[in-house]
Formats: sequence, structure tokens, C-alpha cells
Amino acid sequence: MRTTVKPAEPKPQGCTNLKLRQLMRRIAQHYDDEMGKVGLKGTQYSLLSYVVKLGPIRAVDLAAEMKVSTSTLSRNLKPLVDAGWLTTSPGADARSLLLSATPEGQAKRTEAQCRWKVAQEGINQVLGAQRVNALHRLIDESLELLADTTHNP
Repeated sequence: MRTTVKPAEPKPQGCTNLKLRQLMRRIAQHYDDEMGKVGLKGTQYSLLSYVVKLGPIRAVDLAAEMKVSTSTLSRNLKPLVDAGWLTTSPGADARSLLLSATPEGQAKRTEAQCRWKVAQEGINQVLGAQRVNALHRLIDESLELLADTTHNP
């Protein structure tokens, strides 16, 4: 009986960090171009969407949900609060604040959803649905595998 030996997977070449950053910059620019049409950045749309869906929510809980550091969250919240799209109110104790979307913020998110759909459909068109689905699976699997090995925000 003959056994076939599978050839070894070639060793990865190049810097994974650099490659991911290059991809992220291209993807982010694509979304930012669409979101800019309604006065938002892609990150601001995501943040606004989370608060609309989950609010009122403590900033620390929102940061955990979005898998970002509290300092990154704080920096990204400021323009949305300044624009009147998000508001803060006292939480259960003196140290915590609750974030909520204002009616203007909810309207801005609704307006931006149309642009987000255009951006997502554009990515699906350029990369193809099969590649986008495979990319999502690979990202989700990688995040799960790395969850226990890296510092979480």
C-alpha cells in the first residue's frame, strides 16, 4: 500500500503586520470615501451604530464590545459628542457615564447606513462574495486563536 505525502505548506514570507495594515488602509479609505458623503468617517459610523444598538451604555462596556482601548474610544467619541450625535449622562456611580445617541445621532446613523451599504457592496463587487466570506471566516478564526495569546484592550 502506498501513502502519499502532502507537500509541506511553504513558510510565510513578508511581514503579516505590514500586509494587514496595507489591506486595512485600502479598506478604510474605501469606507471613508462613502461615509464622507454624510460627514462621517468609517470609524465614527461604527461607533455611532454600536451606541444606537446598545445604548445607553457605559464607555468601558462599549470599548469591550468594540474590542478597542478606552483611550481610542474616548478619542473617537469626542467629535460625535461635539456634533450633538451622542450624549453622556450619569451612570450608576459617580465614576461612570452612559453614552446614548441623540435623535440627531439616530438620524445621522440612518442616513449613513445607505452609504455603508454602497461601500460594502463595492468591496463585495471588487473582491467577490466568495473571497469576502473567506476573509471574514479567516479574520474571525484568527481573532479567536489570538484572543488568549495577545494583550486585549
